[in-house]
Amino acid sequence: MKIQRRNKANPEFSLAAMTDVILLMLIFFMVTSSAANQSAIDVKLPKTGAVDDNIPNPLTVSIKPDGTYYVDDQPVERQQLETTISNKLANQTNKSFTIRADENTMHKDVVFVMEIAEKYKFNIAIATVKDK
Repeated sequence: MKIQRRNKANPEFSLAAMTDVILLMLIFFMVTSSAANQSAIDVKLPKTGAVDDNIPNPLTVSIKPDGTYYVDDQPVERQQLETTISNKLANQTNKSFTIRADENTMHKDVVFVMEIAEKYKFNIAIATVKDK
């Protein structure tokens, strides 16, 4: 004797529930992404919290607000900066240097030094002031 079930599972798939879930996820991500991209106009850089600076860098590149560069407190022309940095770090085991930029320095001057570090695969640290 064959026993038959009364309730058979329906193998059809309803897309209505999945559409609702996708729509809710879309709305959620749109709302959170717009909240995450707030403008930060009135920031004063550079400042930092309580971070220990235990990485000794043998070389320091300072940038003044007028765009003048200094390597270890010696003035260097913009055209000579790349060769000066690469020559000073050629014999070092720790190929890294610190960028000390004034908070009023233009970003293009800081990015110029960062591009030199990227070209030669040097590690960089950006000097900041601890927030009191």
